[in-house]
Amino acid sequence: MNHWLFLICAILFEVSGTTCMKLSSGFTRMAPSILMFFFYGMSFVALTFAIKKFDVSMAYAVWSGLGTALIAAIGIFYFKEPLTALKVLCTLLIIAGVVGLNYGGSGH
Repeated sequence: MNHWLFLICAILFEVSGTTCMKLSSGFTRMAPSILMFFFYGMSFVALTFAIKKFDVSMAYAVWSGLGTALIAAIGIFYFKEPLTALKVLCTLLIIAGVVGLNYGGSGH
């Protein structure tokens, strides 16, 4: 069960790093710039522990797919990016792809 916790942490750290990337305003704000590197580093550490138990293809698909979906939601709700039907459809397709990879894998 720890491998799921590592994967969830990896996703949350990656989303935090990407959010800090936006907040850093192109490295002009010090705290978000430093936090961005910290969160990305922690994300890769957690992902490394997660792939000890998961197939790398499945773990990476979940990490990148759910991270993308969460960032899209943060962009819409926090950064006030426009919500379009195409954005919703594409986010749902990403999630469907992650689910498909999980069900199509060999499993451990």
